[in-house]
Amino acid sequence: MRIGLLTEGGYPYVGGDTGLWCDRLVRGLGQHEFDVYALKSGRQQEDDGWVPIPPQVRRVRTAGLWTAGGDGAPLGRRARRRFTEHYGELLGAVCGLGEDSAAELADRFGNALYNLAELARDSGTLTGALRSDHSVTALERACRAPGAPRAAHEARVPDLLAVTDHLARALGPLSLDWYGENALAAVDLCHATSGGPTALPGLLARHFAGVPLLVTEYGVQLRAHYLALGPDSAAPAVRSLLAAFHGRLAAEVYRRAEILTPGSSHARRWQERCGADRARIRTVHPGMDADRFAEVGEAPDRADAGTLVWVGRIEPGRDLVSLLHAFAEVRKEEPHARLRIVGVPVGAEGEAYLAQCRALAAQLFPDEAEGLHAVGDNPVSFTEVGAPEAPTLPDAYAAGAVVVLSSVVEGFPVSLAEAMFCGRATVSTDVGAVVEVIGGTGLVVPPRNPRALAEACVALLRDPERRARLGAAARARALELFGVEQNITAFHGIYLEIMSHCPVRRVAVDEAGEPLPFADPAESHVPGHWTVPTLLRGSPEPVRAGAEGAR
Repeated sequence: MRIGLLTEGGYPYVGGDTGLWCDRLVRGLGQHEFDVYALKSGRQQEDDGWVPIPPQVRRVRTAGLWTAGGDGAPLGRRARRRFTEHYGELLGAVCGLGEDSAAELADRFGNALYNLAELARDSGTLTGALRSDHSVTALERACRAPGAPRAAHEARVPDLLAVTDHLARALGPLSLDWYGENALAAVDLCHATSGGPTALPGLLARHFAGVPLLVTEYGVQLRAHYLALGPDSAAPAVRSLLAAFHGRLAAEVYRRAEILTPGSSHARRWQERCGADRARIRTVHPGMDADRFAEVGEAPDRADAGTLVWVGRIEPGRDLVSLLHAFAEVRKEEPHARLRIVGVPVGAEGEAYLAQCRALAAQLFPDEAEGLHAVGDNPVSFTEVGAPEAPTLPDAYAAGAVVVLSSVVEGFPVSLAEAMFCGRATVSTDVGAVVEVIGGTGLVVPPRNPRALAEACVALLRDPERRARLGAAARARALELFGVEQNITAFHGIYLEIMSHCPVRRVAVDEAGEPLPFADPAESHVPGHWTVPTLLRGSPEPVRAGAEGAR
C-alpha cells in the first residue's frame, strides 16, 4: 500500500512535535510505502535538518505555508471575478451570513473551498490573490454585512489585515502542486498527522482524485487555535473571525475523513462536538518508545526520596508559578524536600516565563546554608536535558521520587506517560487527557490549586510503600496501552479497513506488472449492476447488488 503522510512542523524535520511517532510508524510499517508531504512551520527547520529517512519512504516533498505556490502572476479579469465570488462565499459561511442552517453553512464553506482549489489549479496559484486588496475588501464586506458577528462589525483595518494574512497562510496548500498523477493522486491513502491546514492537502486529494483520508489528532488542532487566540494575543474581531474559520475547516475535515483517530477520549470529545460521526472514530493512543525508560523503570530505588521532578516544555500553560507556590507549602511540612524543573523554554514567551519563574523561586526560597561559612543553596533547580544534572531524559525522571505535572492546559500528557514508563508515582492536575492516561495509578488534583498540589506531594513523599505500589501500577499500565507495538498494529488494521471499504480508483501493479494485493479486487471488473443468485433455500427471488454490495 502507498501512503501519503501529511505533516506540519514535524516529520521529517528534527525536533518537530509529530516527528517521533511518525518515524516509529513509518519504520514499523515496512511492508508499506510512504510519500511524505511536509508543511514547514518556520524557516529554521531547514537549517535543523531531517531525521534519518528509512528506505520505505519513497519521496519527501516540502513547502512553507508562507511561500506556498510562490507569488505567481496576477489573476486575469475572469479569474479575479471567480476568486472574488468564491472567496466571498467562503467568508460569508465563516461569518454565518444568510438564513442557512448549520448544515447548509458547512456545505457553503466546503463548496467555496473546493471552488478556490479548482481556481488555483487552473490559474497556477492563489498566493497573490489571497494577500491582495481584493481579499481585504471581501473580508471587510463580510464583516459589515447584516448578520455578521458583533465583534466582526467592529473590525478595524489592522484587524482585517491580520485576519487576511492568517487566512492566506492557512489556505496556502490550495496553491501547491501536490495533487497531480505524480503526487498525491498516485497514493492509495492520505494520512494527515493533524487536523486544520495539515489535513487540507488530503481534502484536496480526495476532491480531485478520490483518495481516502485518515486524520490523526493527538492534540486537537482546533483547540490549539482557540488557546493561541487568547484575550491577550489578539483583538476581539481577529479572535472571532479566526475561531469561526478554523471551526468551519475542522468540521469539513471531520466530515470528509474516512476515519478519525484521536489520541485520547479528550480529543475524541472535541471531534464529536465539531460534528464528527462517532461511528468513524477510533481512539489510538500515541506509540511511545518504552525501551529507553526500561533501565529506570526496573530500578525504582535510584530515586532521591525527598525530590520532586517536573519535566516538560516551559511555557505559561504549564503553570510553574502554581508549582513553586505549592512547593513552598511542601517545604513547611518537609524541610529537606527539593524540586527539580527540567525543560527548555518555548519561544520568546517561554523565555520570559522562565525568567519570571526563576525570580519567583529566588524570592520564595532564598539560598540556604548549613553554617556561617558554607555556601548557600537553593532547593529549586532549573536545568535542561543534557546538562550534568540530567544527561538524558530517563535520568531526569530517575532523579526524583515523585513526578509532578502542574499544567492548566494539556492535550495528551506525554511527560506523564514517560514518568509512568519510568515507574514513578505522579501528582497531576485534572486537565486534558490526564485522568484517562493515569487511570488511577497516580494522584490527581484540581488545576490552579497550589494547596491541593502540595498536600498530594507531601502524602507521597511520606509514604514510600505507596509510591512503590503506584509506580509499579503506572509502569504496567503504560506498557499495556502506550507502547509502539500497539500503535503500529492499530494503524495497520485501520489502513486495511479503509482500503477494504473504498472503491478502486485504478489498476495498481508492481514492478513486474503484476497486480498489487487488495488494489484490484475481482468485483471491480464487473460493470454496472448485476444479479447474485441466492444460495439460500426458501428465498423467493434473487438478491440485487452492485459492485459495492458484492464486496
